[in-house]
Amino acid sequence: MPAYNEEAAIAKAVLGAQPHADAVLVVDDGSWDSTVLIAEALGAIIIRHETNRGYGGALKTIFATARDLGVGELVIIDADGQHNPEEIPGLLSELRRGNDIVIGSRFIGGNGEGIPAYRRVGMKVLDAATTLVGTGLIITDSQSGFRAYGRRAIEVIHPGGNGMSAGSEILIQANDHRLKVAEVPIRVRYDIAETSSESPISHGIGVLMDIIRLISLRRPLVFFGIPGLLFTGLGLGAEIYTFSQHYSVGQFHYILFTGGFAALILGLLLVAVGVILYSLVQIIEQLPHRRGG
Repeated sequence: MPAYNEEAAIAKAVLGAQPHADAVLVVDDGSWDSTVLIAEALGAIIIRHETNRGYGGALKTIFATARDLGVGELVIIDADGQHNPEEIPGLLSELRRGNDIVIGSRFIGGNGEGIPAYRRVGMKVLDAATTLVGTGLIITDSQSGFRAYGRRAIEVIHPGGNGMSAGSEILIQANDHRLKVAEVPIRVRYDIAETSSESPISHGIGVLMDIIRLISLRRPLVFFGIPGLLFTGLGLGAEIYTFSQHYSVGQFHYILFTGGFAALILGLLLVAVGVILYSLVQIIEQLPHRRGG
């Protein structure tokens, strides 16, 4: 479990997880409170980050440690008390049915019960953005931090970023490696004090910006090409209208002509950037295969 200043909830999280696991790993992400002392006293394995690396940074350490230990099953659960460790067996049961990743979803079973309305809206926006980035997966709760991973997933998942968009990035990698992903219903508590110093709105915007960055890097034809085609079409339409008016009634709309020409140039540039970046992405993705050959 990733942990950052969770002294109020870490004991319950560790004690709740221990009956369902051979070992409990707590990655302390630069806490300055008693999180480490409490978790260590309860028998958890502790790995400390000297500075706060963020959620994605904690996940990097978790996956790297799981590979080093030869772990066959990995469950990641939040340390802030929102997740119920008693639901771990449900995730593991679904994992053992042949899935590589099992996500605890807040939107199946309970159908989002207890989740504030503004959070539900934000989560669905992030789900849509995650699908757009090209996961190829229909996931009802792409941002859930309560997940189980099998051996194959542990070996191939390598989170790259340090931000909260790591959940979406993992799903992208799952799709790339054709991993089987399933969801099971979970309940999440929202009646506990906020453990993050960041507001839910700014947090959600930050995650969305990270996902947009992933889209621009992994799907440049979508990110640049579609707006480019729209601007190109708009520019062509404006130019055609301008010249048709000039030849039919003798009026030449200079402002419309200038705006249309600018839109046309911008559109062509965006399309060109999308094509170039797409070509670079394809070359980079082929490099491991060429080395292997």
